[in-house]
Formats: sequence, structure tokens, C-alpha cells
Amino acid sequence: MNFTELSSSVRPEIIRATQAMGYTEMTEIQQKAIPLMLVGHDMIAKAPTGTGKTVAFGIPILQKAAGFPAGAPKAVVLSPTRELAQQIAQDLTNLAQFLPEIRVVCVYGGAGLEKQQKQLKAGCQIVVATPGRLMDHMKRRTVRVETAKTVVLDEADRMLDMGFIHDVTRILDKLKSRRNLGMFSATISREVMDISWMYQRDPEEITVQAKEENKPDIAQYRIDVGQNDKAHVMAQIIR
Repeated sequence: MNFTELSSSVRPEIIRATQAMGYTEMTEIQQKAIPLMLVGHDMIAKAPTGTGKTVAFGIPILQKAAGFPAGAPKAVVLSPTRELAQQIAQDLTNLAQFLPEIRVVCVYGGAGLEKQQKQLKAGCQIVVATPGRLMDHMKRRTVRVETAKTVVLDEADRMLDMGFIHDVTRILDKLKSRRNLGMFSATISREVMDISWMYQRDPEEITVQAKEENKPDIAQYRIDVGQNDKAHVMAQIIR
């Protein structure tokens, strides 16, 4: 299915952006997730890394956010790491390249709060964040997440495995205007299902099987060391 086939339900500026980014055919996760998110379904999507999940939730988010002035956010995307948050924010910015009114703000730990506070104060439609740093801004009242209608948990299994479940639930509890919650995950863990049971309403379930063409090219290895050698070996790796 080609992205141009979405023209009846997606703004032409977004379709044009997919073409500018070199996208023509939709991946399986995009074909399945985009129509469901456009009509506001809660969703659990199990799909391998590298299958185009950001575009799958990015297009519906932008479609719903377009036309609103930059102010309190209309969508919140949570990510487990700052690197992934930055990547998601850049992909959303690229998808919005022909929608000049759209502002995407990315907040994450390990960076100065003041600059992020200024960006949030200037207003945006979309916030991409790591859970801990978003909680920091919520406590300082520099962001109003209660206005967000669309929420996405990307790499949900990884985020919850890293111990963010309490931050995630606190954030979701504050999202009083939330209309739909999408969770994208490589595996469906017990923690992912716990979030689904508590916060989703009759979610649609999508599964994309790993195939040779969508397996990411990631080299992995491990080093077996004794308990007392871990710190020394870690220091060597970091150096």
C-alpha cells in the first residue's frame, strides 16, 4: 500500500513529507496501525525494531495536531532513552516539514532544564520525552500534559523493564483529556499488559512478525566475567 492512498484521511502536507523523506510503500505496521490511530482506537502493537513504528504513530499524531496553534501539547510520546526520544522528535519534525505551525519539543534527562523550559513555554503541539524528565517538568509546572489527547508509549516493554512504570502511570493519571493510548513494543510483557488493563479501552492488537527484510542490522555480543571483575571490565569498555 502506497502512502498516497492515505490522501482521503491524511493532510496532503504529510503525504508530501513522506515523499520528501523517500518513503513510498508502507510497512506492515504502518498499514495496520495508521488507520486505527486515525479513528482513535487504543492499540497494542507488537513489532520488531526497524519496522517503521515512528511513522506509524507519527502520521496520526500530526494529522490530529495540525490546525491547532502551538500551546499546551495535544500529543505526548514517551520513550525509554534520550537517544530514542531525539530520534523520534527528528522523525516527527521531518514528517511535519510542510506544516510550519507544528512544533515538536523533546525533553530528556542529561540536558539542562532551563533550555527545555523555554522551549515548552514557547508552546508546542507535540512533546517527546523520557518519563523521568517529563515528571520533572510536570512538578515544576512547565508543561501541561492534561491537554494531550493522544499518547504513545514507544518501546513500551523496554521502558517498563527499565523501572519507569511508576513514572508512566503517574503521567497517564494526569492525562485527563486522553482519548487514545497506543503502545508499541517488541515484546508484550506482563508490565505492558498491566498498563493496557489499567488505561486502555478495548484495545486493538497488532502483531508484526520478524522477517529477514525487517530485522535490524545490529551486532550483539556479551562478555562473561567474574562478579569481582565487572567494575574493572566496565571501565575498560567505557575507555
